[in-house]
Amino acid sequence: MNKILIWISSLAMAGTCVAGAQHTHGMMGPVTPLSTLVAEALSKNSQVASAEHAWRASTKVAAQVTTLPDPQFTVQEFSVGSPKPFAGFSNSDFAYVGIGVSQDLPFAGKLRLRGQAAERDADEQKAQIELIKSSLADQVKTAYLRMAYLHQTVDLLNRNSALLEMLIQTELGRYKVGQGSQADVLRGQLERTRLLRETTMHEQEMQQIEVTLKLLSHRPQDSASIVPEAMVPTPTTRSKSELIELVRSQNPMLQDDMAKVEQQNAKLNIAKRDTKPDFNVGGMFQQTGLSYRDYYVATLNVRLPRLKRVRAGIDQAAALVERSEADADADLQQQLAEVERQWVAAESASELMQEYRDGLIPQAETIFQSELTAYQSDREKLSPVLSALMDRIAFEHDFEQALLDHETAIAHLETLTGVELR
Repeated sequence: MNKILIWISSLAMAGTCVAGAQHTHGMMGPVTPLSTLVAEALSKNSQVASAEHAWRASTKVAAQVTTLPDPQFTVQEFSVGSPKPFAGFSNSDFAYVGIGVSQDLPFAGKLRLRGQAAERDADEQKAQIELIKSSLADQVKTAYLRMAYLHQTVDLLNRNSALLEMLIQTELGRYKVGQGSQADVLRGQLERTRLLRETTMHEQEMQQIEVTLKLLSHRPQDSASIVPEAMVPTPTTRSKSELIELVRSQNPMLQDDMAKVEQQNAKLNIAKRDTKPDFNVGGMFQQTGLSYRDYYVATLNVRLPRLKRVRAGIDQAAALVERSEADADADLQQQLAEVERQWVAAESASELMQEYRDGLIPQAETIFQSELTAYQSDREKLSPVLSALMDRIAFEHDFEQALLDHETAIAHLETLTGVELR
């Protein structure tokens, strides 16, 4: 009996959660770094590939819209006296066969402005790529960190389940000789079952997250299991003011908004230029009979825009510029507010981790060891030991949750600022 109690004491000491320490994973296999999964997602994910194809296609538009309209070639045959072809060609100076060409000429600057608008469209498509990549990286990081948290929690539960099992077996041995309590045995079995249930639920969630991570990183679902790195606190090396400046200058959503504003401004410039007329120039050579002189025809057509339509187009384009600017300002305020929320979340989680690491967990461990010593000396029943153990497990679990909250907030700050903070 004393040997069993010594084992329990040793296992209890070994199972103590040391805040900030590395955790071993219950699942076997090579560890997959977070950076590897993010890189795979950004290089292989179909959403990114689709956005890149759309951007490449948009870069070909400027060359099309800055080119003059296609020239028109005309062949005419003019008959006199009869609808038959070439009727009167030899006896009338009105009959002829003509060959001509004409070209539409937009007013000076219109093609250039259309090219600039096409370039702004391409810039917006490129900004969309960065926005998609940012969102994709955030999804990978959030899922990965959740999986790491579940791994570490399962390790915690497994260690304490083994400890509970040894306590139960010890109490059963004491009960058989008339010293233990059946109620304490049942209570220990209940607590162990709760830990097993939580372990099962965590393992199921890990499997679901793994499916998501393989989908995001474009890995086959039957590929090797993803084993996350141990999650440790990331120190905050930048001040909140620095993060805010990074959001203003590098936030992918705000970059996309600015591209949209420039896109609408380019369309407004086109609408204003549409007040100018367009032209069509042409020429034709008309050959008559050999006894008559040939004709040479030159034409100039002017297309005058209707101001009612043009002004309505200008007003529409100006309203869309104002809308895009308002959307950009709204997104800026939302992103700045989100930085504040994530900063507060990271700081609060950091303070909680310190409280658990330096205060609550050591205190709970001291109480547990005290109750365990009293139990080993037959001065205490198992119930206080179980209560102290469950308190310690709860605090260790809360520490892991605070660690997850801290790292998730850091990941979101990386998405908001567009820079790596870990």
